[in-house]
Amino acid sequence: MVEIFARVRKEIPAKLLMIGDGPERTAAEWLVRDKDLVHDVLFLGKQNQVQDLLCCADVALLPSDLESFGLVALEAMACAVPCVCSKVGGLVEVLQDGVEGFLVKPRDVDTMAARALDILTDDNLHQRMGDAGRHRALTQFCASKIIPQYEDLYRRTIEGK
Repeated sequence: MVEIFARVRKEIPAKLLMIGDGPERTAAEWLVRDKDLVHDVLFLGKQNQVQDLLCCADVALLPSDLESFGLVALEAMACAVPCVCSKVGGLVEVLQDGVEGFLVKPRDVDTMAARALDILTDDNLHQRMGDAGRHRALTQFCASKIIPQYEDLYRRTIEGK
């Protein structure tokens, strides 16, 4: 994340909000200091109202090596925030490459930074991807669609089909 942001920051003024805590936070904080980005990166820790922060974002970065579903991307999409994600796990089911954001090979820092810059410097692309993400989140992943699918799965499982 920090390496991607450092490349973006070299090209345009930007701020990075790091939401959540985890085992890599200390290393990320060290890297932020090492790259002299302390005035541009905020470590916010665990947050209960993530949607309030996402609504302020211009792009969501998810450079994961592993991702079971991609809830963070879906939350960002629901807030009309385009995503740049690793092409792993459930993210490929949540996000369509080039539509709601971009899917990039894991650990490809240069391409992730380039795709983030594409979104951040092209207002039309940003708007189109944000709108598409919100539409997909509301139409494909809303509770009224997902709950019946789970109920059907449970029913078929119980019936042994």
